[in-house]
Amino acid sequence: MEYTVNKLASMSGVSGRTLRYYDQIGLLKPARINSSGYRIYGQQEVDLLQQILFYRELEVSLEDIMEIINQPNFDRSKALKNHYEHLKQKRARLDKIMATVEKTIASMEGGTPMQDIEKFEGFKEKLIEENEQKYGKEIREKYGDETVEASNAKLRGMSQEDYDAMTKLGEEIMVLLEKAYHTGDPASAEAQLVAEKHKEWLMYSWSTYSKEAHAGLADMYVADERFTAYYDKAVKGGTKFLRDAIRIYLGLEE
Repeated sequence: MEYTVNKLASMSGVSGRTLRYYDQIGLLKPARINSSGYRIYGQQEVDLLQQILFYRELEVSLEDIMEIINQPNFDRSKALKNHYEHLKQKRARLDKIMATVEKTIASMEGGTPMQDIEKFEGFKEKLIEENEQKYGKEIREKYGDETVEASNAKLRGMSQEDYDAMTKLGEEIMVLLEKAYHTGDPASAEAQLVAEKHKEWLMYSWSTYSKEAHAGLADMYVADERFTAYYDKAVKGGTKFLRDAIRIYLGLEE
């Protein structure tokens, strides 16, 4: 069956303006343009739009969707299975948040008092889910499922006090990184303090520590543009500077 922009928009819930924009950027081209100048979409385009909407539901950017679906080895069936697993994780997190809200209401209305650690379970699940979506594939390939699951378990069991301390330390590292970068020397006292703080920050979620793992993560920061974008927010070039400071801190560089 074939659809015009208006018919596809009506069926999918996506506005006609959005469909035209998808065509403009090359994300979803119509199958053909008819003699009247109307965009016509066929079954292949309908299926691709569904795929795009699944990715959007998982908050994947249009740029990343474009890159994914244009890969020569893109497998729609495999992608759908991955979507399904991610949606199950999202549902589990939302279920946990809803359960937390219910417990909070019951506690406020005179029910069983909540333990402090229970009040933040859903939010930690969100952090774990976001990390999985952004970096899960690379981290699991590098360190293995067992290591990642152990780290997630430690994060789930973290007290709110420790969670707040970890968050505050992460923010402090970004401030210190900017200051250290301007020394121009990754071996400086300021840079080595950043590396030390980085190790301290890691240990909130890492179940075990090794110099090799720390160095490997620092190398990944530089190799992966998503990590680079994060640390370069502190200062342009900060990611490589942090990597060098960590390697010196670990005794891996002269």
